[in-house]
Amino acid sequence: MGSPKPSGSGINPCFLWDNSIYMLGYDPKDKNPDRTQKCFEAFRQRHVELESQIASESFTAVCRFLENWDPASAAEFATLAELTTGFGLFQIIGQTKHVHQDPVIKSWWRENGDPATSAFRSQCLISGKVAPIAATHPSIKGVAGAQPAGAAIVSFNDPAYESYGHSQSLNAPVSQSAAFRYTTALNALLDGPQRGKHRMPLGSGTTVAFWTDRPSTFEDITTLFFKKGSRELDVEQSQDAGTRKKLESFLLALRSGREAYGDLNHEFATEYYLLGLSPNQARLSIRFWHSGTLGDLLDNLRAHFHDIQIVRPTKAGVEQGVEFLSIQDLLDQTCPRKSSGLADRGRIPPVLEGPLLRAIVTNVRYPTGLFQAVIRRLHADPTISHPRASIIKGYLNRNHYSDKGKEIFVSLDKERVSPSYRLGRLFAVLEKAQTEAIEGINSTIRDRYYGAASATPRSVFPKLLRTFQHHISKLHRGRKTNIEKIVQEILGPVDNFPAHFNLTDQGEFAIGYYHQRNDLFTPKDGASPEADVSLEESTERNNQISS
Repeated sequence: MGSPKPSGSGINPCFLWDNSIYMLGYDPKDKNPDRTQKCFEAFRQRHVELESQIASESFTAVCRFLENWDPASAAEFATLAELTTGFGLFQIIGQTKHVHQDPVIKSWWRENGDPATSAFRSQCLISGKVAPIAATHPSIKGVAGAQPAGAAIVSFNDPAYESYGHSQSLNAPVSQSAAFRYTTALNALLDGPQRGKHRMPLGSGTTVAFWTDRPSTFEDITTLFFKKGSRELDVEQSQDAGTRKKLESFLLALRSGREAYGDLNHEFATEYYLLGLSPNQARLSIRFWHSGTLGDLLDNLRAHFHDIQIVRPTKAGVEQGVEFLSIQDLLDQTCPRKSSGLADRGRIPPVLEGPLLRAIVTNVRYPTGLFQAVIRRLHADPTISHPRASIIKGYLNRNHYSDKGKEIFVSLDKERVSPSYRLGRLFAVLEKAQTEAIEGINSTIRDRYYGAASATPRSVFPKLLRTFQHHISKLHRGRKTNIEKIVQEILGPVDNFPAHFNLTDQGEFAIGYYHQRNDLFTPKDGASPEADVSLEESTERNNQISS
């Protein structure tokens, strides 16, 4: 039961609650005594007029108090002199509950609502019951990009959107009780003390609300995946022993399955809810809505991480980067970088956020737009990083190769014979030969020819192979022989250079390049110390040289 404080500068008393000006006609620093007196009289009149409708002894006691209370006597009470701001409630001496919690009053409110806000009755679209309809819905705060004072999910600002003579929210009838409940709940999730557990930014302008239908030990953990990225899933950085134990179980289960949760399996039936909101001028748009059980969510997260898993760059024999990429990590790969090196998130295609989240939490196909955006970025910036390779591998495996026995492996697959994968591997070897032959080179063949090589290989590779012979002639005999053997192994199943590669082939080309390049920069047993250079270090060094 309840309604928000009406906005505006007029006199608008609430029902069984308000500030001291309305409830007592008193303000310790009163600058407008005439208005204060009018506010109290309006508050008193409203309640006295409703007395005949509410057969409650507690409500009658409030009415008698209001009739007999003299605002001029308020200064005699020391407690009232300490009042500053805030709202008050009524409570009868000797009773433990507030007056508004009286069952009779609550029943009357559910039936009649707040006549000060709406006297229109209709069937509520949420509850299905005939009840007083909210003329306007309370504002929701905590959505990134929305107005600081909050924005409404349901509102109408032009007669063109109204029908049958119904203005404002009467066009979408929701009872006062339902409107109050859903907005209060969302404000608690998005702008309350526990918002860190329930509010997650996503993409360029979506705010996600996450909650479960009952307290869960997984609630604090699963939000890390959505909210701040997988870099927060760091067991060593967790100071709290209980949280550290949850993290260990969570990460182990993502690798091994449900059985790794042990005694926490009883929480798999807990329902979870995901709501995506984005600002739209003075209103909020609902971008997506997902619900299910935590057991299904964790199973689908594990399937997602399995699909996008790909070998990471190494440094001194240790894998670098993030094992579990967050949704934000993936979305960042679709947009250019700022001068600071951070992703320009304002240019993330907004149509990707909802479909990507849906694909992850429901284990359906990844959005084609995500894959296409990454391929386009590679043509503009041919840096095949671990997150970009993860997206391409996940998309190809889930969307194209799940039922064809052509799954792309986590690391280099020397048995894979598809021309696009082979030519991607070849491109990596040709680039490696170039960087070894020309010390301190400013730009490699990747910078000049990657786009053409991955889309129209026949126009590029003959020229690259001729240049390759010149490069390896500068290497010592052992290294030259080693690289030639790799090239021969790669070109073995390749009959000719295709004239064109479609987007799927371009994805395989990128994976072949990434796999082979990572393998070339991974130290082998017995390798010299000079060879112990990671793909990550090499890429960073080349970028520094180019800049």
